[in-house]
Amino acid sequence: MKKNIHPTYYSDAKIICACGNVLTIGSTVKESHIEICSACHPFYTGKEKLIDTAGRVDRFKKMQKLQKETSKIRKGKAVKKKKAVAKKLAKEKARIKEEIKVNNTTKTTTPKKKSTKK
Repeated sequence: MKKNIHPTYYSDAKIICACGNVLTIGSTVKESHIEICSACHPFYTGKEKLIDTAGRVDRFKKMQKLQKETSKIRKGKAVKKKKAVAKKLAKEKARIKEEIKVNNTTKTTTPKKKSTKK
């Protein structure tokens, strides 16, 4: 490496947070000030708060609750399919019975043709 072109590296550089936490790391800057660190960040401390402006969190929780409840009482696809097939079969039977009924009434009301045998 060429000499005198790289910045000075400080192995004992200090990072000072607004909360007062001081970290010692290696850097090219001797001292640095930051606003937030891992000691005071809500995500890392577990004090994270959800900001619910339009009731989205409540709506999401409500949807999850409803999904869990319906999944417990929900029938499977096979049960629904059997029910639909049975309903379709019953409909077809009713249609055939009606057709037979209509055919029987038309046969009795139509006059019989006389045969003309000589």
